[in-house]
Amino acid sequence: MDVSTTPVAERIARVLAGQRISANAGGDEESAAAHIDSAWPEYLPDAIAVLKTLREPDRAMAAAGDPAVWEAMILAGIKGAKPRTVIL
Repeated sequence: MDVSTTPVAERIARVLAGQRISANAGGDEESAAAHIDSAWPEYLPDAIAVLKTLREPDRAMAAAGDPAVWEAMILAGIKGAKPRTVIL
């Protein structure tokens, strides 16, 4: 199984940004990569909302695996989305 090096919240935020910006997904920009690269942080709150919704698996998801492991993984994704605090 592949494991992404990009945090899940960023990946979701990039998809949401691309969905709204790129002509390939309903937006109006034909070459949107640079705009998505700069805009995805604006979609991070929406991405975190999606992750919070996913904390509780539905019946089919729970039947496919361990709901406690699923919840722990989603909570780790949420925690990883919080900005790091820099102490000076």
